[in-house]
Amino acid sequence: MAPGTRVAFRARVHHIRPLGSKIVFLLFRYRQTTVQGVLTETPDVVSASMVRWAEGLSRETIVRVEGIVQEPPKEEGQEEVKSASVHTREVRVQKLHVVSKPSTPLPFQVDDISRPHDVQERSQHRVGDRTRFANRVLDLRSPASQAIFRIRAAVCELWREALLGRGFVEIQSSKFQGSGTESGAAVFKVDYFRRPAFLAQSPQLAKQMCIAADMERVFEIGPVFRAENSNTHRHLTEFTGLDLEMSFENHYHEVLDVIDDTLKHIFKGLQQRFRNEIETVKSAFPHDNFVILDETPRIRFSDGIKMLKDAGFREDDGSELTDEDDLSTAAERRLGALVKEKYGCDYYILDKFPVDVRPFYTMPDPENPKFSNSFDIFVRGEEILSGGQRIHDAVMLEERMHKAEVDPETMMEYVNGFRWGCPPHGGGGVGLERIVMLFLKLGDIRWASLFPRDPRSFGTRGQDPEEASMAAAAKLILHGPESKTLQPGQKRGELPPLENLIARYGDATNTSWVDPAWTVWRDDATGAAIGYIQQGHFAVIFGKPLCEPNQIPRVVKAFLAFLRSPQMDLKPIWCCVDKSTERYLAEELGWSAIVAVAEERVNPMAKTPEADDKTVRRKIHRAEREGVKIHDVSGEPDEELRKQIEERCRDWEAHRKGTQIHLTGVRPFDDVKHRKYFYATDKDGKICALVVLAQLAPVHGFQIKWALEYPGAPLGAIEHIVAYVIRKLGDAGVRTATFGAGAANRLQGVDNVGGFRMKTLEKAYNGISSTFHLSNKGDFRGKFGTEQDPLYICYPKGSLGVRGIEAIMSVLQKPK
Repeated sequence: MAPGTRVAFRARVHHIRPLGSKIVFLLFRYRQTTVQGVLTETPDVVSASMVRWAEGLSRETIVRVEGIVQEPPKEEGQEEVKSASVHTREVRVQKLHVVSKPSTPLPFQVDDISRPHDVQERSQHRVGDRTRFANRVLDLRSPASQAIFRIRAAVCELWREALLGRGFVEIQSSKFQGSGTESGAAVFKVDYFRRPAFLAQSPQLAKQMCIAADMERVFEIGPVFRAENSNTHRHLTEFTGLDLEMSFENHYHEVLDVIDDTLKHIFKGLQQRFRNEIETVKSAFPHDNFVILDETPRIRFSDGIKMLKDAGFREDDGSELTDEDDLSTAAERRLGALVKEKYGCDYYILDKFPVDVRPFYTMPDPENPKFSNSFDIFVRGEEILSGGQRIHDAVMLEERMHKAEVDPETMMEYVNGFRWGCPPHGGGGVGLERIVMLFLKLGDIRWASLFPRDPRSFGTRGQDPEEASMAAAAKLILHGPESKTLQPGQKRGELPPLENLIARYGDATNTSWVDPAWTVWRDDATGAAIGYIQQGHFAVIFGKPLCEPNQIPRVVKAFLAFLRSPQMDLKPIWCCVDKSTERYLAEELGWSAIVAVAEERVNPMAKTPEADDKTVRRKIHRAEREGVKIHDVSGEPDEELRKQIEERCRDWEAHRKGTQIHLTGVRPFDDVKHRKYFYATDKDGKICALVVLAQLAPVHGFQIKWALEYPGAPLGAIEHIVAYVIRKLGDAGVRTATFGAGAANRLQGVDNVGGFRMKTLEKAYNGISSTFHLSNKGDFRGKFGTEQDPLYICYPKGSLGVRGIEAIMSVLQKPK
């Protein structure tokens, strides 16, 4: 717009910068565009009071602006307005009227979230992602968000444009289904007039039924629902699917050609028509330009595996890839990097996937039935689309359904379309949000979703977590007996059993106290319990006191008095305590406290290991192919099963090498009333893995007390059984479970620890961690989505020296 042009427009006040008493700069924002306005005291036009009034405007106020376009004054070589998206023009404001203004304080400023993501991380005004999504309306006002959703809309427009031009018919399929699943993905069950129904996890069945109905070529843009507890950067429980299905004449690559051309039409269209929007997104999410070739690289799955092997790639556990398993996330990314190095592009196709990792309706490769006529398409090293040829022969389809344990009778409407004759066909589906996320390199799919839905959505505010966990536990196991400690004035009798106190108050560490190696002190007045092991002149205590929270001061004082008594005379070191106990020891008794260990917890309702981690999924598939079966023991194990498990535990112990670090030996049948057993067998029926759950206080859920893979177990057996148990817990509604304590990421001083002492402790901790490989357990557990919950080591100030550390390690070391 030429200088001197008079303009009037409505916009939000994005930022205000006063410059003296007579001038104020206002940054106006309209959608993704920002322009600088200058309000200067001018006789008969702008008064001094108007300037002062404008300085006091709240950011995000909607104003109507009238003024004159002008070039910004040239200052010391700067000829552009760097802070606005319009660099070469500004508005000399003459009139300014408030249309609407915020009535409450804003949770954050849009200006603060408009900076590049990496700059925000270092800024003192950084706004956390959780805060942004919790206030999504305000977040969506940022220029980058405005551009993202224009690009998102354009993807739909270009998808539709490309397919309508090829003779496709747009359909809108029902999102209610009578059967549960067609591809193995989890589904949402709904009450359909007192009959069960399910939200569609894709329009797959409807698309194929349209082909059977002679519609030839169909596509859809619609909602997709997945009841998967996947809290990753690329999963949502509800997203928008772009799907197509078509019949073909000779070869399923006719379908692949159409999909490839359609996606390239989208990417090229975005680059040509939406350059400004892409640049706006780059201002907040910096990224390299997306590179596509006129001829897309098409790589056979087995050749992709060879590329990875030739590059020396191995899985995190050191295992080699095979062409019978799906790619892990790490393998996908590495292959994407290799393709970028070889072909110089961010977009490629992987063809001929193993048949066992694809849905039942996928056509096997007629030349090699180990593989299938299916493909995935990748963008920036991540999969965006799965597709392939579908089985159109009714007999073969029903055989495959039975093999996948899907009853054809539950999907009669679908199956009948093939029984009545159906042409060869294929198709694919892609998530709209995933296309946008990867094309723009947003890093998290939630930025590409208007109001993202994931397993954390719709939190149950006000629900008591202890009651919820208790109810969930009752569904999972026959709830073991619990006992409360005695209260003042309560009639004394026998002390409550230790096992029952653990079930009422305990966390993972407390379950070790049932091992005979531990001495358990009992408080005569309350029945409270504290477990310790004597090492020289030290009493090494592990775990919090088992008592009511309000009894902690009284119980701790009584226990410490017991340790100071002439017959004991022991120095206490208290390990693996919770925050409430640490607070009392540090604040009331003046003890020092550090964090060197952490409870490794997982939320089973928010995690599905096989969906969240491709390495876990790959190993589960391998274990299933090897014939591994999971057994869920109802009640207490019988004598024969006990003998088999104990024999296998002896095998396990015999094959352990070096010094082991743990609180207790392998004693799976201690306290069976508070245990739940799962075991896995190989194809010969031999027990190859074991998981034992221990009941904890309701607020802590369960401990995965033992997760053992026995010698000779098929690869993936332990991942298979652990994932099964986590899924079982989640299905029952259990919100928290723990693998037990593990090494913290780093040593931290918490209370009453001096700098010199801290350096000494850090040096000792790092040496112990390296010698005994303390992080190994955490690496395994991390595959299942664990998060660290700090536990504290507390000791009388200045008393944790070399001998104290040796005492702790003596308790933990179990030589072989």
